[in-house]
Amino acid sequence: MDGLGVLEWARSAVNQLSERRAEINALNVFPVPDADTGSNMAYTMTAALDEALKISDTHDAHNVAKITEALAVGSVRGARGNSGVVLSQVLRAIAQAAADGVIDGHSIQNALSIARSLVDRAITDPVEGTVVTVLRAAAIEAEHMVEAGNDGLADVVSAAVNAARTALARTPSQLAVLREAGVVDAGGQGLVILLEALADQITGISTNTSQHPAPDAEEPDFHGKPGDLEVMFFISCDSAQTLDALHDELEHLGDSLLIARETDNRGTVHIHSRRAGEVIQKAFAAGTVTDLRLEILPSGQGGQGRFTEEPRRVLMAVAPDGLIAELYRSAGVKVVARSAVHENTDDVVAKIVSIARKSGADEVVLLPNGLLSKRELVSIERSSHAFEQSVVILPTSSLVSGLAAVSVHEPAQPLAVDSYAMAEAAGAMRTATVRVATSAALTQAGACSKGDLLSFIGPEIALVSEELNDALSRTALRLLDGTSEQITLLIAQDRQSDFDEDLFRRGLGTHTDVEITVYPASGMENLVEIGVE
Repeated sequence: MDGLGVLEWARSAVNQLSERRAEINALNVFPVPDADTGSNMAYTMTAALDEALKISDTHDAHNVAKITEALAVGSVRGARGNSGVVLSQVLRAIAQAAADGVIDGHSIQNALSIARSLVDRAITDPVEGTVVTVLRAAAIEAEHMVEAGNDGLADVVSAAVNAARTALARTPSQLAVLREAGVVDAGGQGLVILLEALADQITGISTNTSQHPAPDAEEPDFHGKPGDLEVMFFISCDSAQTLDALHDELEHLGDSLLIARETDNRGTVHIHSRRAGEVIQKAFAAGTVTDLRLEILPSGQGGQGRFTEEPRRVLMAVAPDGLIAELYRSAGVKVVARSAVHENTDDVVAKIVSIARKSGADEVVLLPNGLLSKRELVSIERSSHAFEQSVVILPTSSLVSGLAAVSVHEPAQPLAVDSYAMAEAAGAMRTATVRVATSAALTQAGACSKGDLLSFIGPEIALVSEELNDALSRTALRLLDGTSEQITLLIAQDRQSDFDEDLFRRGLGTHTDVEITVYPASGMENLVEIGVE
């Protein structure tokens, strides 16, 4: 995309936002129903364009960096309202991504990723179900496309537009005020219009909808709601091998797949799918597509092939990077690495949603392991609505309780049954932690000196000890009862050599038959985590 293309996109965005100002204003019920989101976005985009038009050499097709920088400057200076601020951050991100004078698929992916971070920093208290969610969905999908090798400019922008539209349609499920008013988020709608204008400029084909359908509308979208979609098109590929490869790529996206070949590299493709957007993207990447037709199939008419198999399920666990993360991975769990010093909330939310999206699974079970805040859990649950995945968050409050949950995981069971069994196992495990006292203090368990070992059962300090084996055995003894069968210890790697199983067992008194499992750990906030089940 050259400098003239950028200017034409900006002009188109101004025209679209201006023409649809009243529509966006009518959606504006959050954060306050002041009906000015459309006006603010149109004004901000106009200010951006005016600044870009001041450049004397705007007709230089290679002047991408200077034009995008001017758009950013103009939007920041002319921003009106919350929605104008958000828009200005998106334009800033584009300028940063295009600083080398290039706008391609990688640039757009980078711009959306930067925009997500800039917007999160710009908004004091981001709320799911707003433009924040729509932007994140677009950024994740663009990243997914680039990492999958589909990094063409049109492909990346098209994928981002489709993801943004889907996320927008689902904003009422995330924000009660939108649901009660029967509208989608106004700022999110403005962002979709901005992205649609970009797609139009790149492809020369109008994708802009006159008005986004209501969330419960019966009109088809690229995700095939309310039923499966029948997708048919004629395609011309460069070679027979390309058409064969397309067949292989489409197989897992639905059923009733047929390719009626006119020649080795040309033919009509037919498929039933709930993932029509991906079908279409792969088709356009493979060759020249004509006569594209979409039709909703009656509920239950999806066919009898792969599509009717049990949905694929993945487990995800939050854990510190290192030995414990590897332990989870060895059990087939996808790990979201997070240190004791937590990174930005939106970063970890985006990371989790992105990994879930890239897994391709229909069902995701997340083990937070005490490393996510309540706000982050809410954001993850709500942001997952932007994609067609069922997400279950298990009540695992520690790394060791997460391991208990994983030990009873049965993917062949229905999601509700499997997640119930895992939650039951995690809840039944009695846990404690041991930490090193950082200073002398008087605790509810008595006085401690700096360097003493403090045993926590729940939020309370239960014991003060000077020696590791004594601390562990006395703490475990508090957790044991007549039904206990196993003790699991996660011990910091640099202190594992201090652990003596014989001393530990002697400290357990009559509980001589209990099984003991010890794992070295790294990156934990605690010195030791103890689990008894």
